[in-house]
Amino acid sequence: MDVRDGGPVIGRESELREVTRTLLSTGDPARVLLLVGAAGNGKTAVLEHARRAAVEEGARVLRLRCHDGGSTPGATALADGVHGALARLHGRRTTVRVSGARRPGRRRALSYGELSQLSALSDALTEAARDSPFALLLDDVERLPSATASALGLLIRVFRPAGVPMVMAGRPARPRDGGASQLTSAADRLLELPPLRPADVEALIVHVLGRPVEPALVTAVLRALGPMAGTPEAVLSVLDSMDGRGGLLELGGHVCLTEPEQALRLTTDVAQLRRLCWPGEPPDTADLDAAAAVARALEHAEIRFDDLHRLKPGGPRRAGLVDRALTPLVGDGILTVDEDGRASFAVPALAAALRALPTHHEVSSLHALITRSLSERLGAETAGGGHPRLADHVTAAGAELDDGLAVDVLLAAARTDARSDWPRSVRAYSSALGRLAPYDRRTPGVLHESAELSLRHADHPGALALGEPLLACLDASPAERDGDGSREARDGDRNRLVYVTEVWALAALHEHRLPYADADGSGFDSSSGSGSGSGSGSQDTGVTEHLAAVEGFAALAGPYGIGRVAGRPAGEGRRTAFPPVVGRRPGSGPLPSPAELRLLAAAAGGRAELLAALGALPPEADSALTMDRLRHAATHADLADALAAVLGDRYTGAGDSTAARYHAMVRSYLEGDWDQALSAARRIEARSRTRGTEAATAQCARALAAEIHCARGELGHARAWLELVPDSVAHPLVAWARMSLRYWSGRTAQALEGAREDVRRARGSGLLSGIEKVLLRYLSYALLEGMPQVMRRTLGELEALHEEVGSAMTRETVLLGRGLVHGEVDGALAALRSVEQRGDVYMGLLCRLCLVEIGDDSDRRLAEASYLAQSLGIGRATRTTLGHMARRRSLVLPRLRPARDRLSEADIRLTVLVSDGATNRQIAARLASSEKTVERRLTQLFQRTGCRSRAELAAAWLDGSLADRGLVPDGVPGTSQ
Repeated sequence: MDVRDGGPVIGRESELREVTRTLLSTGDPARVLLLVGAAGNGKTAVLEHARRAAVEEGARVLRLRCHDGGSTPGATALADGVHGALARLHGRRTTVRVSGARRPGRRRALSYGELSQLSALSDALTEAARDSPFALLLDDVERLPSATASALGLLIRVFRPAGVPMVMAGRPARPRDGGASQLTSAADRLLELPPLRPADVEALIVHVLGRPVEPALVTAVLRALGPMAGTPEAVLSVLDSMDGRGGLLELGGHVCLTEPEQALRLTTDVAQLRRLCWPGEPPDTADLDAAAAVARALEHAEIRFDDLHRLKPGGPRRAGLVDRALTPLVGDGILTVDEDGRASFAVPALAAALRALPTHHEVSSLHALITRSLSERLGAETAGGGHPRLADHVTAAGAELDDGLAVDVLLAAARTDARSDWPRSVRAYSSALGRLAPYDRRTPGVLHESAELSLRHADHPGALALGEPLLACLDASPAERDGDGSREARDGDRNRLVYVTEVWALAALHEHRLPYADADGSGFDSSSGSGSGSGSGSQDTGVTEHLAAVEGFAALAGPYGIGRVAGRPAGEGRRTAFPPVVGRRPGSGPLPSPAELRLLAAAAGGRAELLAALGALPPEADSALTMDRLRHAATHADLADALAAVLGDRYTGAGDSTAARYHAMVRSYLEGDWDQALSAARRIEARSRTRGTEAATAQCARALAAEIHCARGELGHARAWLELVPDSVAHPLVAWARMSLRYWSGRTAQALEGAREDVRRARGSGLLSGIEKVLLRYLSYALLEGMPQVMRRTLGELEALHEEVGSAMTRETVLLGRGLVHGEVDGALAALRSVEQRGDVYMGLLCRLCLVEIGDDSDRRLAEASYLAQSLGIGRATRTTLGHMARRRSLVLPRLRPARDRLSEADIRLTVLVSDGATNRQIAARLASSEKTVERRLTQLFQRTGCRSRAELAAAWLDGSLADRGLVPDGVPGTSQ
């Protein structure tokens, strides 16, 4: 409901029509309408748009203002307001009659004086409406003084002026608002303005931002606002707050959220916050300060009323302050209390806004006081075990509690909560590790318990956070770390740390980080979320020796598109790994064994390497492996699916990690749900830039998103995605997407030469799975360019690759290649059946294109290909391919491009202005918009057309290439020479 730019009213169409009809009902059908709604619900916007609509219909609408304190409240203030409104009618007789109605209030009237005044005012309004019909509009009736509201109610009920419609708007009347209650009973119609529906909220967000938005952003806003989710002003407040802090990011033409959901907040403007969130009297400065203290107290730990009542009398005043502040907040509905006495803010965005306000109250001592009140009475371990929620209070107390007491409470709470509330248990372990010294004898055990818990529940971000305390523990000197413990204890700690290191490495892979040490072995790679160790990596620290446990995990970085391939050849400078952990047979637990890690890495290589890795597994493991699934996962850099294929039931899952999100993206891509795949890519990218998280970015997700955009003809978006992929990434999936973008951007030679270089780099890195996709695309482009010799040479390379790899996908590409080069129909049909069984919609489209080319039931195959291309939203690339094939086979090509892909009339007008050499300022003046809006629209136009500058856009318009690509509607002049 944004009226700041004169935009449309969203979600209020029926209310707008009703208010407009009332304003137009002059004469005998004149009515009085009262529009009610909560603060920020859009009442003013509805009134303003209804007023404009009525004026456009020829009605005259006068605003009535009686809120000023310059007049005596009551009939006098009302008469003064009417006089000011009617002055615009320029009728001297009318203003004289109204002035007469104002005079009785200037002297001390008898009890009937106000009635006489209202009667005269009614006559004046009736006569004025007879001469020149008009309607009255009165906003914010809740701000009227009680006497003025009562006088207005009496005027409507007893002395209603004939022929004068009136529309009033305000908040719902409360029992103690006598004057406003009279207005409610006096109105002919009470129209309640309901909250916006979620779909309307999404439409409002899209309208304000001017671009499509990710559904996750809308969901986050709705959750952050809670019961205020349907309040337009609250939605706008959150959007303004995000935009002001850089919390919004545009990816692929959609706006994404780049900050944690719990950080979304309302405005920190105190006046607006009071008006928007407090239904009754707004809080004074002291009350607002106390509310901010409560919000901070509830940020990291739950507050229960029984905790506050349990505090000793005479305790810190801040505890009493919070206790006293809770009651009025609960009474106003700002705080809610569940059946267990837990207090929480009904609107999380309000709590976040309050936390951003300054307050002189320090709340950490309150958390310390709550902890001590139980631990001193029950003992630290008993209190922590009996009340695990104390762990959050210990964390929030910080330095207010000594480490000895804090660690005992935290560990007891963590072990008790491990089954019932494992996220809180993980937080407790993390807090305890922050207080334990690296050389403390308990540290290896606590690390081990936390790693086990995170792995059991697929909490890979939690496991990744163990990197810093783990490295500090490994970096402690042997004398500090081992102390006087027995050999058995030292061996146990040693095995625990190996286990934790492997869990950390697996979590790093799931979050698409590099799980290996720096070149000098001094610490974890800086991109892994942990800093380097304080030592230099000398042999007496044991860091290098322990990090040898992640060597096998590091070998998966390159094959699964996480980073560069580990640089050392096998056997060269290899560290000596630890012996297996006592009591844990490799391959029997949730962690992959060294042999399974070699198998996961070998899935991206040749058949000989894969068979050798498979032969190293125990005999009983063979039946549990699905080799085609593993090959398929390696081709698409899908680590989560590869782990599931190898580990089977032992795999604890990918959780909510980057790997899990990328797996969902690959599945959506293969199934043909490309919009969902792009949405997943945007969520992955936005998550990598979200403050407060440790997730990195899936490079192959960027490549796959670029491939989709390129197939749809959105070259600008495709180029933006691929520019995010470092040149060092040599995965074939990246080369596949890069080749497509170069070719459809008109750089055919660079596309073909670059593909050759990318294939060479991938082979040099040992990455063979996926090269078949690059070679098949190379062959198809050679077909489009009329290069038969290149086609035959590429087919030979595909056949050699199949001999070397021997996967189902290399077999499919060889069959398709033979179909295109030699016209083998049976092979192409076999490839189509294999692809459909595997569930790859886009590859199925390519198979059908091959069958169209070689003449097997071409009409039906072309229709099927056209349908698939339409369902995928494919644009210029496949349209051109289909056009070539249809012309060669003398077939009729169905129309593929949906109308929405074409440039709109506004886009055409903007393009013409750019081609005429107009500047942004001149364009803004011509289009009656701001320069910022022009700049945003130009950016969108560049992305849709694939042009990188104003000059390219002007050239594409003037030489007719935009029209040739089907972007310009038919009949638009000036589209071709």
